[in-house]
Amino acid sequence: MSTVIQARNLRKRYGKFEALKGCDFQIHAGRIVGLIGPNGAGKTTALKAMLGLTTFDGELSVLGLDPHSQRSELMNQVCFIADVAVLPRWIRVHQAIDFVEGVHPKFSRSKCQQFLARTKIGPKMRVRELSKGMVAQLHLALVMAIDAKVLVLDEPTLGLDILYRKEFYQTLLNDYFDHEKTILITTHQVEEIEHILTDVLFIKDGRISLDATMEEVGERFTEVMVSAEKREQAAALKPLTERQVFGKSIFLFDGIPAATAEALGETRKPGIADIFVATMQGAYA
Repeated sequence: MSTVIQARNLRKRYGKFEALKGCDFQIHAGRIVGLIGPNGAGKTTALKAMLGLTTFDGELSVLGLDPHSQRSELMNQVCFIADVAVLPRWIRVHQAIDFVEGVHPKFSRSKCQQFLARTKIGPKMRVRELSKGMVAQLHLALVMAIDAKVLVLDEPTLGLDILYRKEFYQTLLNDYFDHEKTILITTHQVEEIEHILTDVLFIKDGRISLDATMEEVGERFTEVMVSAEKREQAAALKPLTERQVFGKSIFLFDGIPAATAEALGETRKPGIADIFVATMQGAYA
């Protein structure tokens, strides 16, 4: 499995504030990775470093390239979608297509037009005439028409209603992703991308706090509903969190043996959002 992005002791300081504090991680080809963390955790700084938009200390390579010193070469292989508001409001759809065609050597005009043909977006429409959902469709069509190896999505569906959010990710999976491409997503809407992720990276206070495949997450973390009689026994096993529901305690464990968990009570596999909340305690203080 080839490594697409590799960081070793990645650090970034803004004055006295250290945004990244020695991050180590690898992202492999053909994976869909969620980079998840609270505001101020270092997500955006990490993305900027990967995209060559900021300097950094430590080692970082993307597709074998230094993103800062070899950014021009790297951008031929990487696409980026931030908040959809980045498209100029005055531009017409055909002008946006003309622009991307002129600046990116791997852009396919015909492929972009095929994507847009499934929408209600006309070539002469201006961005300001489009709903936010339609702008997201346009932005995605422009990016999916580029034969890039890495796609970075930073809160790509921010502010969209649930129908457009689901359509966005479904289109991404059906019409763009294959096992030669790698997608890195940051979002606060964790529940909506959980089903498409192959890997997760949690970042907290500038450090990677969880780096695992979804299979490993499923094996590691367990939620157990425990009756009052077994509460002390469960608490002694050092759970990540405890919450009360209908007079029973629900504990979230990391690494507890399946037999031990089942002996305590009813078990279930927690979602990524549950694990995120449990591991980020104190990050919002």
